[in-house]
Amino acid sequence: MTGPEVLDFARDAIWLTLAMAGPIMLTGLTVGIVIALFQALTQIQEMTLVFVPKIIAIFVSMLIFMPLMGALLSAFMAGVIERIVNP
Repeated sequence: MTGPEVLDFARDAIWLTLAMAGPIMLTGLTVGIVIALFQALTQIQEMTLVFVPKIIAIFVSMLIFMPLMGALLSAFMAGVIERIVNP
């Protein structure tokens, strides 16, 4: 493998990581902002109110986006195998 090929592989791996983690992170961010806004509007200062809805939302988003993440990872692995077989 040459230097540019290694850089292409690393770039693809970073983009794959962002594509797989992005939807789940955005879900957690959205739920966190909504709960923080709710707490600010109602002046409820309960710290545990943040965690339970965020954990549930992240778990549900993982279930929803699991096929997408599997397809992305499968395509990336097929590309890696293709690079190994055909240098």
